[in-house]
Amino acid sequence: MTKVDTKLASATRASFAFYWLGRTLCVGFCRLWLRMTVEGLEHVPTSGAFILAPVHRSNMDTPIAAVATRRRLRYMGKDSLWKKPAFAWLLSALGGFPVSRDIADRQALDRCIEILRGGEPLVLFPEGERKAGPVVQPLKDGAAYIALRAGVPIVPVGIGGSEGVMPKGAKFIHPKKVHVVIGAPITAPPSESGRVTRSARAAVTAELSESLQRLFDAAQVRAGA
Repeated sequence: MTKVDTKLASATRASFAFYWLGRTLCVGFCRLWLRMTVEGLEHVPTSGAFILAPVHRSNMDTPIAAVATRRRLRYMGKDSLWKKPAFAWLLSALGGFPVSRDIADRQALDRCIEILRGGEPLVLFPEGERKAGPVVQPLKDGAAYIALRAGVPIVPVGIGGSEGVMPKGAKFIHPKKVHVVIGAPITAPPSESGRVTRSARAAVTAELSESLQRLFDAAQVRAGA
């Protein structure tokens, strides 16, 4: 192994160790401060790539999602956060990867597909931006498109109570009860032609929306939200 290879290998080991530490602290904090409970962990694949698709009501949903698996989860972030080398290493070690807001959506989708084809799990919030209220908002079809292109399952996740923990505009993390319900993976056969049709995207998106609402309802009840 060359010096460069050794350095890269060491950095990889260091970044994965840092992720493990960060995940342990985040999950521990959520379990203690938010009294977080989880059900459905048996639905999360223990190997191979998949998309973890939670509902999105709070900035805390990202660290809360880490409870689903001890494997490193990948997250999309705006590239401006990667300007400073030290902070860039920190974000990357925690599973983040940069996407420019100025590039076409297709390029961002292709980056996600590349990560999944590398065997890593990816977190996508199918509602897009943070929403409010108990109703799952109309989903973007990006998660369905990426899953169909990459040939991976989508694991839906309902997070109950997180909106009360840190609502939009809040500066503090309130000690509200959070409950997470992980649903069965949603799979769809890959297209024989290699193309993802509009009807296939619509079918997977509709199934995901229905599953998320059911899981979100159950999570909200268990969280007392």
